[in-house]
Amino acid sequence: MEEKLGKVWLVGAGTGEIGLLTQKGREVLAKAQVVVYDALISLELLAWLPQEAELINAGKRSSHHLIPQEKINQILLEKAREGKRVVRLKGGDPFVFGRGGEELELLSKERIPFEVVPGITSSIAVPAYNGIPVTHRDFTSSFHVITGHKKKNGALDINFKALVELNATLVFLMGVTALDTICHGLMAGGMSPDMPAAILEKGTTCRQRKVVATVGTLRERANDLKIQSPAVIVVGKVCLLEKELSWVEKKPLFGTQVLITRPRERISSLAKKLRELGAQVVEMPSIETIPMWSVGEEEKVSLSQAMEEVSGRRDKVCIGFTSPQGVRHFFEQMRYRKLDMRSLLSNPNLSFAVIGQGTRKELECYGIFPEYMPKEYSAKALGKLLAQRLEKDTTLYLFRAEEGSKDLMKELLGRVKVKDIPTYRTVYTKSGPIVESITQEFLEGQIDYVTFTSASTVKSFANSLEALDFTKVHALCIGEQTAREAASYGMQISIAKEATMDSMITLLLEEEEKKKEGDKNEFDR
Repeated sequence: MEEKLGKVWLVGAGTGEIGLLTQKGREVLAKAQVVVYDALISLELLAWLPQEAELINAGKRSSHHLIPQEKINQILLEKAREGKRVVRLKGGDPFVFGRGGEELELLSKERIPFEVVPGITSSIAVPAYNGIPVTHRDFTSSFHVITGHKKKNGALDINFKALVELNATLVFLMGVTALDTICHGLMAGGMSPDMPAAILEKGTTCRQRKVVATVGTLRERANDLKIQSPAVIVVGKVCLLEKELSWVEKKPLFGTQVLITRPRERISSLAKKLRELGAQVVEMPSIETIPMWSVGEEEKVSLSQAMEEVSGRRDKVCIGFTSPQGVRHFFEQMRYRKLDMRSLLSNPNLSFAVIGQGTRKELECYGIFPEYMPKEYSAKALGKLLAQRLEKDTTLYLFRAEEGSKDLMKELLGRVKVKDIPTYRTVYTKSGPIVESITQEFLEGQIDYVTFTSASTVKSFANSLEALDFTKVHALCIGEQTAREAASYGMQISIAKEATMDSMITLLLEEEEKKKEGDKNEFDR
């Protein structure tokens, strides 16, 4: 029987920020069945990887190798021979000191199909994020990338005199431990001790730091600030442009890392807005919604009957939605049942109610503009509004989650004729291998905020990270009910003024402003 071969994609992950992963890299990763990744892959990108794939941490960093290079090569070969779509995910670009060529040589020898997806190298991206262009016609017309990685005997195989004579920008990668040797080597090769130089730590991430000095003073300044790997060393007159061209630090949420726990299908818009403001965003989908017709035959029949009933009525009917997911699952069920939209809209006595802006926008995608929406976006407020405004002979059909808010029904009880239709089920999702990494980030104080848009996202987050000290979590909550759930775990609570994504972002900006003011006062003392 002929062996069914898989394929390997060697993908450059860029330098940390997920936006610097190429479009082709995203497409390849989305279809991966196996992902073999390195230690320098940021948590932001790690959380984005397909959790249904087999994720293998190769963990190569400096001299600490979780898996030896030869074993990594064998893993790629074995997984491809199993017929899998395998992605080898490497920081930066896989061919810039990434040993990508070595990994492909074995695959080529064994006739395994492969492709290379280049990545944005740190030698260009990190200086750019720190306001340093690697070339500038007033200073230099070339730049050169050199490895600062020492050999086993502790020596650097670098002709420093030749580098100095280039009169170019010099970029050293993996050179933190060799910083002293590099600076002394350049000066011994004829470079002036006053030549501008910089060391750039964790570039393109929310924790990036920089030291801009001279070749003669850089080592001492870097030691004072305890600069660590990963870092890029830049030597050349272009470093003089750093103050004038710095830009990323000016974003209002620069230096902030936010964990988002919304359902995966609702996560991207909030993440995009936060990233535009300078935050680093870790997407941890903690819940997902399953349509009730896929749960079981009894649930399927019950929902189908309700859909048929509401479509056939011509008396006073109001359809209520308490989430965008409810809207989406409702119309998916109509399509599944082959119920024509005109069967609904031909009823002149039909009206619609929504809980807030997000649900309203989802409903408007289907060309329907609701008559009822409370000023305060909460289940209780929606119940009060409908109890006051709906005529006595109106039947309210609520298409919502299987375990919907009890606050809504309390307000409607005895005042409105209600049919509560479970349309979808909310289930908790486990976040696989990233849980350990997220827990470690919390322990190190690297995650500043967690956003919660429902009580169920709080429960799922707590269920996934059971070992976490929740008193260390600063929870940004969309409403009182969500806040109560977060408070039950001892989390630090901040509540948005309105139940909207824009209000959540405003809350985050306000919290960051308070923190900066507090830091300033502490410094002044």
